[in-house]
Amino acid sequence: MFIDTHTHIYLDHFKHDLAEVIERARSNGVLKLLLPNIDSESIDSMFKVCEAYPETCSMMMGLHPTSVSETWQADLDVVEKWLDEKDFIAVGEIGIDLYWDTTFRQEQMEAFARQIQLARDHDLPFVIHSRNSFDEVFEVLDRMKNGTYQGIFHAFSGNEEQAIRAITLGFKLGIGGVVTYKNGGLDKTIEKIGMEHLVLETDAPYLTPVPFRGKRNEPSYVRYIAEKIALLLKQDVKLVEEITSRNAVEVFGIN
Repeated sequence: MFIDTHTHIYLDHFKHDLAEVIERARSNGVLKLLLPNIDSESIDSMFKVCEAYPETCSMMMGLHPTSVSETWQADLDVVEKWLDEKDFIAVGEIGIDLYWDTTFRQEQMEAFARQIQLARDHDLPFVIHSRNSFDEVFEVLDRMKNGTYQGIFHAFSGNEEQAIRAITLGFKLGIGGVVTYKNGGLDKTIEKIGMEHLVLETDAPYLTPVPFRGKRNEPSYVRYIAEKIALLLKQDVKLVEEITSRNAVEVFGIN
C-alpha cells in the first residue's frame, strides 16, 4: 500500500473527475490520501470529499501561510473551532512561505507558532510548509521546542544539513515530484538521508513528477516518486513502499 500524505484533491482542479482520480489511485496501490487544509474557504470542499470517501481520505485542519493576512487571528479562531469539533489526523498545512510575498512575514511566524501550540493542545502531529523560509521555520521551532516534534516537512527541498536538522527535531521529510526533476537537487540529499526518514506525497494538483511534469498532478503518481527514490537508493520499490507507508502510519496514527 502506498500513502499519499499530502494531496489537495478537494480543489476545483478535480471537480469533474474526482471519482476517476481516486479509482486510478486505488488501482495503483495508493489506498490512503491525506488532505491538508488551506484556509476557511477550502474547509467545506475538503469535508465533502472526506465524507464521500471516508475509507480513503483523512483530513487535517490548519491555515496555510500564503493565506495569512490582516485577518489571520480570526482565521485561526476558525481553525481552533474545528479542531475542537471534529477529528483530524494533523494540524496542517502550516508554516512560512516567503517566496511570493514577505509582507506578512511576522504574522506568518506568529500564526505558525500558534498552530504548533494547537497541535500540542490536541495531541496531533503537524505538517510544515517551508518555502524560502528554512531560517524562519527553524527559528520558530527552536523557540517552541519542548521535547521532540511529531510531523512532516512537506515538499522538502532542502540540503543535507537542513534535512538532518529537521530529522533531529523529530520530523519526517515529505518527498514529492521535485525528486524526479533533473536539476531539483533533492536527489543528492535523499542519497545521504535514507528512506527511514521519508514519507511520500504528491501535493496534487501541484509539483507533478516526471514523466507528467507540466500536467495536473494526482495521487496515482506517487508510484513515480517511489520508483525514483528506489533508483537513488538502489533499493526495490516494494521496500520504499513498505517503509514510507510505515513511517506515515507512525506519524499520523492512521489504520
